[in-house]
Amino acid sequence: MPSRVPASRFLPVRFVAAGLLAVVTAGVPAAGAAVPAQAAASPRSAAAAAPEPMPAGLLRPSAHPVRLRSDPRPLSVTYTAGGKERTLDEFLERTRTNGFVVLDGQRIVYERYRDATSATRFQSWSVAKSFTSAAVGVALHEGIIRSIDDPVTRYVPELKGSGYDGASLLNLLRMSSGIEWDERSDVVRLHRAASRGLPLTELAARRVRGWEPGSRFEYTSLNSFVLAEAVSRAARMPYHRYVEKKIWKPAGMADTARVDESAGDALGYCCYHATARDYARFGLLYLRDGRVRGRQVVPRSWVEASTRPSASFNPTYGLHWWLGDGDEGDFMAAGFGGQYVYVSPRHGVVIVKSTRSTAPHDRAEALAAFRAVAAEVARTRGRAR
Repeated sequence: MPSRVPASRFLPVRFVAAGLLAVVTAGVPAAGAAVPAQAAASPRSAAAAAPEPMPAGLLRPSAHPVRLRSDPRPLSVTYTAGGKERTLDEFLERTRTNGFVVLDGQRIVYERYRDATSATRFQSWSVAKSFTSAAVGVALHEGIIRSIDDPVTRYVPELKGSGYDGASLLNLLRMSSGIEWDERSDVVRLHRAASRGLPLTELAARRVRGWEPGSRFEYTSLNSFVLAEAVSRAARMPYHRYVEKKIWKPAGMADTARVDESAGDALGYCCYHATARDYARFGLLYLRDGRVRGRQVVPRSWVEASTRPSASFNPTYGLHWWLGDGDEGDFMAAGFGGQYVYVSPRHGVVIVKSTRSTAPHDRAEALAAFRAVAAEVARTRGRAR
């Protein structure tokens, strides 16, 4: 039966912002997303640092969740990174992994938790951007977004006269909006504003043009907020409600999740709080070209467009999805601190890695580890059945 989790099981956004600020500005590990509030800060320091938690939208589970059957098997995984041969166990320990799920289709062939359980809601960080991309794709298919070549100001008119004026939805999806932005410092200001419950659309409207949209890659979390806002405006409903109605429930998610908001608007660039298994179900949705039980949830054409190079200036980025190099055809959603949803169409494997810490992570090494796991799952498939 789908579980309903009280809001108290989720980490207030003020602590998320505090952890992000500490890591980005000081470069040291800090309190992460899924830790209890008392572990992130003392009551006195937390009260002084930020107001009460801002409201959030709950994503209610499907009445008919996609069944994931536990079918563990031994996996002997080694890979090479930095000129050294490494093991999966060493990788998970060193990267402080708290949740790790490997799917072979709908079979859970490997599942591991540390100081967490299958019921733990993990903070997504930028994995949320791939959910936002899916929402844009559904809205485009429904016709409430006319074209991804439309100017973003068609849907968020408050951005007229700002740095976003003249940028298309496609420019934002491929992280080429042209606004002046430094992700390392500006995302801290953005998240601080979100933790205070400020209207982020006003913040976006104050950004200025830095370069020609569509001319280069510049990772910009604010772009994802603007896209989420465009979806909400086009759908005439809150972003989280649209995601719940069009993606979360139809994709067969089993548990309640949360999407953080600021001034009533979903962040879009981060801050889903969901179980590792439901993140795996999202990966499974993309593994199966957007289909669940014969129903097309996300248009196949959108899945394909999202998971191939979106511009010549960055062959490893699609439409809010990171792409593997070479000819593997794999792709992943990736988030701060080492959150991942990895999909290998070649091997039919989905991998989810979730952490509570905000330790530094190496996306290239993670990709090497995931590829080795996927290959091992494929190699052992015949022996397991």
